[in-house]
Amino acid sequence: MIIYNVTIKVDEDIHQQWLKWMFEVHIPDMMATGKFINYQVCRVLQEEEDGVTYATQYFSPDLETLAAYHETDARRLREAHAAEFPGRFVAFRSAMEVLLPPQTT
Repeated sequence: MIIYNVTIKVDEDIHQQWLKWMFEVHIPDMMATGKFINYQVCRVLQEEEDGVTYATQYFSPDLETLAAYHETDARRLREAHAAEFPGRFVAFRSAMEVLLPPQTT
């Protein structure tokens, strides 16, 4: 399992509007790509002076599927996000592999 993590710091004065847009528009668009099997949205719990930070995690079955997302969908969805909230957020993206503890016999 691969987690595609997108951490976004959103300007304080629009974070509620941004969160509504995420749940109503962006996340459904991400899931409609067929490249992810689930997601979760987390609010980062630390004091921020210039914004509110969220981590949205999309679960992909493997690296090949995530690579297909980057090849076919990522640019379009990133551009839509930037057009909706121009200059009002910064984003950091990473991919992580879920590790399970070793099996003991």
